[in-house]
Amino acid sequence: MQRVQEVAKSDPNDVYTQIGDQLGVLMDSYDALSKALLAEQVAGSKVYKGEESIGRRALRRIIITTRLDAMLVEIRETMVYRAPPELGSLWSKFEEMWQTIVAEQEAAHAEELKLIQIARWRRRKRIAEIRAKVAWISAVVFVVIWAVGLMWLTTRSAMMRTSLGH
Repeated sequence: MQRVQEVAKSDPNDVYTQIGDQLGVLMDSYDALSKALLAEQVAGSKVYKGEESIGRRALRRIIITTRLDAMLVEIRETMVYRAPPELGSLWSKFEEMWQTIVAEQEAAHAEELKLIQIARWRRRKRIAEIRAKVAWISAVVFVVIWAVGLMWLTTRSAMMRTSLGH
């Protein structure tokens, strides 16, 4: 961050870009680690058939959570103490924007989940309708075949009676 303070003396626009790039890399790492933790949590809610012990998996979650906490502290300290004064209250602005984007993403995920659930419901309904139609068609075909067979047997029986002279 020494470099950021040196650049701050030259061109303020470059400072914003460089700080954004440096913090952006750190935030990308934070996000990747958050996704790893989420994957661990999702995997924990399913039946596990792997070789790792539950204790090892718990330890991995603790390590990931500890790293996330440390990264967030580093990001906050960088924004609060190491950023040039021209950037003002960078951490406060960042935190506010982060919460806004998190809320937007939660709403987007909820909408996406709703659309997925509607699509599943429609697919299940369509499958149920197809099964009902197949059942009706099968029943009608069975009755027709039964009726034709009965008529054939009746006709054959009548023909046999007439041929035998009854």
